[in-house]
Amino acid sequence: MTASADAFKAIADPARREILRLLRDGEMTAGQLAERFHMSRPTMSHHFAVLADADLITRRREGQTIWYGLNTTVLQDVVAWMLDVTEPQRTRRKT
Repeated sequence: MTASADAFKAIADPARREILRLLRDGEMTAGQLAERFHMSRPTMSHHFAVLADADLITRRREGQTIWYGLNTTVLQDVVAWMLDVTEPQRTRRKT
């Protein structure tokens, strides 16, 4: 599987990478995440949407509260792809 261009676009932004770091230890609400940043609500919502569209985070609603979590499967795919790209090219056998 190749990593999605959306995933690379999403992790290109430092704020979105920080959101992913914060979610390493488990789900957090949108409010808990927003408290860690000096950004407007619309800006935070945009970051959440970009991460969700890239399938890097999950979101679920409980009443008025939105919970975000990591989608570790997609993150593992992105990391595996990056490691494969950066690994020195191996000599291929001729058949």
